[in-house]
Amino acid sequence: MPSIPPAADILASLGQVTFVWDIASDALVWSDNVASVFPDLAPEALASGASFSRLIEPSHTIRSDALLGQPAPLRSGEGMPYRIEYGVRASTSAPVIWIEETGCWFAGRDGRPVRAQGVIRIDNERHARDEQLVKLSRHDPLTGELNRTHLIASLAAAIEEATRFRSSCAFMLIGIDHLARINDAFGFDVADAVIAEIGKRIRARLRGGDVLGRFSGNKFGLILRNCTADDTNVAAERFLAAVREEIVPTKSGPVSVTASIGAVSVPRHARNADEAINRAQEALDIAKSRRAGSFLLWKPNVERDAQRRVNIRVTDAIVTALNERRIVVAFEPVVEVQSRQPAFYECLVRMQQEDGQALSAPDIVPVAERLGLIRLVDHRVLELAVAELAASSEVQLSLNISPDTTMDPDWLSGIESLMAAHPGIGERLIVEITETVAIRNLDEVRGFVTRLKNFGSRIAIDDFGAGYTSFRNLRKLGVDIVKIDGAFVQNIAHSADDRAFVQTLLDLARRLGIKTVAEWVQDEASATMLRDWGCDYIQGRLIGLASPKRPWDAADKAMPAAG
Repeated sequence: MPSIPPAADILASLGQVTFVWDIASDALVWSDNVASVFPDLAPEALASGASFSRLIEPSHTIRSDALLGQPAPLRSGEGMPYRIEYGVRASTSAPVIWIEETGCWFAGRDGRPVRAQGVIRIDNERHARDEQLVKLSRHDPLTGELNRTHLIASLAAAIEEATRFRSSCAFMLIGIDHLARINDAFGFDVADAVIAEIGKRIRARLRGGDVLGRFSGNKFGLILRNCTADDTNVAAERFLAAVREEIVPTKSGPVSVTASIGAVSVPRHARNADEAINRAQEALDIAKSRRAGSFLLWKPNVERDAQRRVNIRVTDAIVTALNERRIVVAFEPVVEVQSRQPAFYECLVRMQQEDGQALSAPDIVPVAERLGLIRLVDHRVLELAVAELAASSEVQLSLNISPDTTMDPDWLSGIESLMAAHPGIGERLIVEITETVAIRNLDEVRGFVTRLKNFGSRIAIDDFGAGYTSFRNLRKLGVDIVKIDGAFVQNIAHSADDRAFVQTLLDLARRLGIKTVAEWVQDEASATMLRDWGCDYIQGRLIGLASPKRPWDAADKAMPAAG
């Protein structure tokens, strides 16, 4: 049978040591293995509670606080258990030894602690794991920098500190330009390598006290303490140069990268973290729109602030008008150029104001697009157009939709529901798409067009002109009608260049079997030219502008088809 080793040897092998602390005399007595557990601690440092406490961090009083902070035992002689964790350091240059102390203390007649006893266990490995978990919770796993949550918390603290001490600092957003292209060309792993490398380059150029974090996928956030506006400009150029001057090596080969920076001075121009982030992001967006690899420091702008107040007011007005059914349509005739008989009517959006006045499409649509409300407006116009088609069996209508709506699955779901509820009206509906969206998103628009054509609807390309070389693409889309931009039509009676341009468009459309509409026809001379050149339909001031009244109510005969 093996012999049982002494208890002190067992404790030592487990990194544990027992103690008795006589609080009245402050004497601290240890088991015989104390020297093997604490080989770097001098005997005199272990002799008393006071001398041992001087080695403890973060708080020298953690042991006494654990005893004094609890109520006394109910029965005399009964121990009160406690458990604490702390670090012990033999000297300022020595590493910390992390301790878990478990014990009981006993009270005297007055209920105060007079004696404590227990076991101390060295727990460096567990503390290292805890530190790693804390680090992972605070830091971005790819770059090792602060994650967004803790970056924002650090920003809030920096703004509060700068406000209290009346100092200045800056918050930057550094965005890697065209990261999506790197993703597409090389894959996400290469893009991740680029992000990590950019983080290292920025980190290498920080001053002591500056704080770096990963704000989002392609953006780093940077807090520059004690930094004036001039300092911010200098720092920004330093970071931009660090990114652009050396090609980033990756496993797929070298990658050339630039970054853009938007910054704001705090607390001068941002009183809290949200304001600082919004203004730095605004500056970054403007910098990117000007030129990749540039920098902009946010500054107050009276016109911009006034425009935002207008945007807020207009947003409220549009939403209220939608809720109160004050978004309506006016009908502008499109006529056959030879007979001047109506072929169809274009539905143009109007917003009736509370004072009785009406805002037209140029006043509504750009603002609604900018503020993200255009899909709601387009939904309402669709509902109104379908209602008119359902009520009048001979009417043919067209409606414009914004580029965003062509990518909106809810709009397509809406039209599918309306077509199912009103069979046959799809054949009398023309949907107008701007030329720019048709060319830019050819594949997406092709699917959109196919679904509309399944209802029997026709497709028109609106404002056609600047991209006339894309006729081949338009043929692939199955476009039925091309509406020539009125900017080229209105002066054909006086401009040889415009005449040549419009004639070219008409000739190409005719060869491809696509019907044509000339917009903004102002006078009879222009209408005659368009007729002679083979244009199919015209609209504009000569024919009659949009009216909220239903023009077909007064017609004695049905409209000829537009096909």
